[in-house]
Amino acid sequence: MTDARLSPATLATLKAGTKVPNYDRSAVSPGIVHLGIGAFHRAHMAVYVDDLLAEDPSWGIVGASLRRPDTKDALAPQDGLYTIAVRDASGTHPRVIGSILSVMDANSEREELLALMASPAIRIVSLTVTEKGYCHDPATGELDERHPDIVHDLANPTTPKSAPGMLVEALARRKAAGIAPFTVMSCDNLPSNGETAKRIVTRFAALREADLGAWVKDVAFPSTMVDRIVPSTTDADRAEVTGLIGAEDAWPIMTEPFTKWVIEDHFPAGRPAFEKVGAQLVKNVEPFELMKLRMLNGSHSTMAYLGYLGGYEYISEVMGDPAYVKLIHGLMTEEAMPTLDMPGTDLGAYRDELLERFRNPALKHRTWQIAMDGSQKLPQRLLGTIRDRLKAGQPITRLSLGVAAWMRYVTGIAEDGSEIDVRDPHALKMLAIATDAGDDPEALFDGLAALTEVFGTDLAENSNFRTVVAEHLENLFDEGARGTVEDLVG
Repeated sequence: MTDARLSPATLATLKAGTKVPNYDRSAVSPGIVHLGIGAFHRAHMAVYVDDLLAEDPSWGIVGASLRRPDTKDALAPQDGLYTIAVRDASGTHPRVIGSILSVMDANSEREELLALMASPAIRIVSLTVTEKGYCHDPATGELDERHPDIVHDLANPTTPKSAPGMLVEALARRKAAGIAPFTVMSCDNLPSNGETAKRIVTRFAALREADLGAWVKDVAFPSTMVDRIVPSTTDADRAEVTGLIGAEDAWPIMTEPFTKWVIEDHFPAGRPAFEKVGAQLVKNVEPFELMKLRMLNGSHSTMAYLGYLGGYEYISEVMGDPAYVKLIHGLMTEEAMPTLDMPGTDLGAYRDELLERFRNPALKHRTWQIAMDGSQKLPQRLLGTIRDRLKAGQPITRLSLGVAAWMRYVTGIAEDGSEIDVRDPHALKMLAIATDAGDDPEALFDGLAALTEVFGTDLAENSNFRTVVAEHLENLFDEGARGTVEDLVG
């Protein structure tokens, strides 16, 4: 007998031990539109909102996919319901989330989505569109005015493709109708993500029309720091969840017990009572953002490239190698933590907590998944820390190994000669650079470091940076990733 599909009709029949919404979903109305409704949002913000809908049902979420209809196709037959499966050493613990009322495909339902965003009921538009979804130059944080989607949206402002274009068109409609703007809340891993989003969106609006640009300057863009590890869902995960809940879920989300959300408390149009469900509301998020980007994300990217090259499929496997553990412990302790100014925060305890989370054997977080879009991630995760340390005359030994491992990874050829499926907006350009460089590590460094959209104009000209990264790169080609890590940590 085939299991029934997860839906409102099957909620009452789910297996014992499955948590289900404790509120009447029919009484929930949308107050939030979320652009980029991927796995992370469904493991993070949607759970916080789900926790408070019993108290205030006016904050339901309508999600929107900007690129592909996969999420809509999976969740529409389930009326937006899905399972979050929390994994730890004690097992997998399922919970059905009901905060997402519907999912829209921006490509086929663009006008309906824009009309919803322009309606007074929507008071927050949040985003997890990944770094590349901002159509910006990661090295400067400015709008990339030559980005194909931006060029399209400026020429066709009422039928936008990009996240900045969607936001500005919806805001323009609200301005024309005399409706107060919604709050724009970025939940992406960008430094000062609220300020970055505001700079990009305001610039786009000004390019459309000067008066609109001036109006958008007054829109609230609170910064946030988000933290939860969310691996890609596999068919084995789907099968496990089906067995646990007794119903088929087309797209469950697998995650860890840990979750953290720090939010700048700036919501002129109102907000849910996030502080009642575990979020931390603060005046200044930036120190928390830097802590997470430099310690968690910087370590993650370093492990992803060195781990993949070393033959490790999952982060937990990387953490089973004592040399890698010593490297990452040293990266955080000796190189990242000294760049952070956070009185009252125990950075050593945060480091130890991260190492324990990385070790979670139940969390199948693939190195290849984390390695995606490195050209967009490197500036925030590693290069900012490197710049601070170079400025202070401090060593960058471990951080620069992460950069060198990225350069080795984007050649597209693994240590055993097999092809690496490099997923990156600049993948073809980087492959051409690698092909021209051949087996010359210094030529590879020079070619990749010349990508100003990644490295700016300063790092390629810094002799210390060049020497250390090029030396690591040579070792990676000669000794392999594992050998290089072992040599470095002694």
